[in-house]
Amino acid sequence: MSVVPAHPESPARRPLTAAEFAAFEEDDQHSWELQEGNLVMSRFASPYHMFASARLLIQLEPQLPEGLFVLQETEIDLRLLQPWEPGTVRRADLTVVEEDAFFRVTEEGGIIRPDDVRLVIEIVSPGSKRMDHRIKREECADAGIGHYWIVDLEKPVSLLPLHLAHDLGYAEDGEVTGDCTVDGPFPVSLRLDELAAEPSSARRDR
Repeated sequence: MSVVPAHPESPARRPLTAAEFAAFEEDDQHSWELQEGNLVMSRFASPYHMFASARLLIQLEPQLPEGLFVLQETEIDLRLLQPWEPGTVRRADLTVVEEDAFFRVTEEGGIIRPDDVRLVIEIVSPGSKRMDHRIKREECADAGIGHYWIVDLEKPVSLLPLHLAHDLGYAEDGEVTGDCTVDGPFPVSLRLDELAAEPSSARRDR
């Protein structure tokens, strides 16, 4: 999580590059993204949202092909412009990345890059529908990320998987609910209803 420089002459007064954003210190109070060089602050995800993200990670992790990791709340330098130009860095709810990229960033620092990413997953919050369905979707397509999934927790919990269709952006593979199998970017079976937190009394009554 990157912190805003407080000094009035700081680089935050002009559009930032992704490298400048990555150089900021950690901030445990706020969540930041970089949009076309501009710092954007967002609220931390709600407990309900984080519960769904954790449940989905638990389902995905044992099904990943060898050499892939799934990460929560990961920053991605989308590299939409040249490195010296205003950057765009997005934080994804879940990201499936190459093992080499995980260890590179862990050991050397920096940010995950689009060519490191096999899949981005966004879990829709009440205030993020347009961001997840339009803005981040278009940005990830422009960055060349092959697969992008949108999970909506409104019952019935649904998953909209998308794949990159060359210059056309993302093509939709058909919304699914309940117990389902998704083929791309690798075959995975999911129990979507388990992503929604319920009181114990509701679970007993089913």
